[in-house]
Amino acid sequence: MELEVRHLRVLCAIADAGSLHKAARELGMAQPSLSTQLRRIEQLLGGRLFTRDRTGSRPTPLGHVVVSRARPVVAELTAIVTETRAAAARAAGGPRLRIGATASRAIPGWLSRLRARVPPVEPSLQMDVSANALLRQVAEGRLDLAFVHEVEGSPLRVPDGLSLRVLMEREPQFVTMSADHPAAARREVRLSDLADDRWMVDATVDGEWDGVCRVLRAAGIEPDLLHGDYLTAYFLAAIGEVVTVSQPTALPPRSDLVIRPLHGDPIGVRLLLAARTADELDLGWRELEEAYWEAARQAPAYQGWLARDAAAGRSTQPLRAVGA
Repeated sequence: MELEVRHLRVLCAIADAGSLHKAARELGMAQPSLSTQLRRIEQLLGGRLFTRDRTGSRPTPLGHVVVSRARPVVAELTAIVTETRAAAARAAGGPRLRIGATASRAIPGWLSRLRARVPPVEPSLQMDVSANALLRQVAEGRLDLAFVHEVEGSPLRVPDGLSLRVLMEREPQFVTMSADHPAAARREVRLSDLADDRWMVDATVDGEWDGVCRVLRAAGIEPDLLHGDYLTAYFLAAIGEVVTVSQPTALPPRSDLVIRPLHGDPIGVRLLLAARTADELDLGWRELEEAYWEAARQAPAYQGWLARDAAAGRSTQPLRAVGA
């Protein structure tokens, strides 16, 4: 086995993620495969590169040396690949837009608007629960744009050089519960109304688990959290087994579920569009903005929240660029 650039990418990803589990998710690998690959790299280099325990993975002194030498190599190769792919796309003719996104009801409207442009743009779409993985792919030139959300209190790891534009500085997160839940009849729900409920949260969504735990503990509630995807959470919420976090643009997927704002908006996310340059941000910005607010208008719970927010004299559409 010889040391290859892909091995250097692995080492940088583990150092950045702080754990094999998170690094494997961002690299699109199974954790056992990543662990095996790391052992082989360590055998090749003749020493341990990371210490591993229950709190995560940290570079050893040797690991620090190797990772510091690896980063400029990986960055230079990434730049070569990005520039080559861009040149090939220009030579092939016809605008194409490679889009990555975390879950959002704005996405169908975004894609249809891009196709309706004059001249039309043909988008491709890659969905991922990990915003950090999508940002990395933009930086590496594998995606042109990424529409992601950043959970409040859990900053994303934004690669150097990316341009970001903020669609919503703070989008409130709502709660989905059974239509028979005692709090379902209220216009908005207090966390204290849910003190005896179990929450189901998808821990693979960057920052989600920590964010919900942090908010519940701040409210004096010891979290009772289950790990599961949100489709499963909806099924369990419908029979009163759990409650779960929802985006405000979401519509109840079943008639036996309701979506309600949380009093005081304790859980928030920042909605971001990322690209390598400010010019690339412009390629899909207007269509994304229109699609998001169309989805917002279609969600009754969000419409009510927006009306109350406007009545209180607060801005609900903070559109600005950062790092561009």
